[in-house]
Amino acid sequence: QVQLVESGGGLVQTGGSLRLSCAASGRTFSINAMGWFRQAPGKEREFVAAISRGGGSTDYADSVKGRFTISRDNAKNTVYLQMNSLKPEDTAVYYCAASGGLLVTRTQWRYDYWGQGTQVTVSS
Repeated sequence: QVQLVESGGGLVQTGGSLRLSCAASGRTFSINAMGWFRQAPGKEREFVAAISRGGGSTDYADSVKGRFTISRDNAKNTVYLQMNSLKPEDTAVYYCAASGGLLVTRTQWRYDYWGQGTQVTVSS
């Protein structure tokens, strides 16, 4: 099993920045691709960003491209999401996910493990 714990969420004003972290523990050797998803009130959970095990391949939702950056430190078993130029529409619970698959993917069912989520609120 793998456990994922997110941190770094909070309240920020429009235009501000936050950095989310997701620490993995347990059978971390089984993790390859990792991703971030988010769910706003009344909406379905959606893809935000994903990164390959080595970090050489990344993917971003169009809504965050150019503002968010995903990265990882495998020595620390941690993946990050740097969020800049935040907008009120970025308000959501952000979830970290880990996949045993090698390919970066937006498909939620391909992720085997999920964190509990961290709230990000952007005030206007």
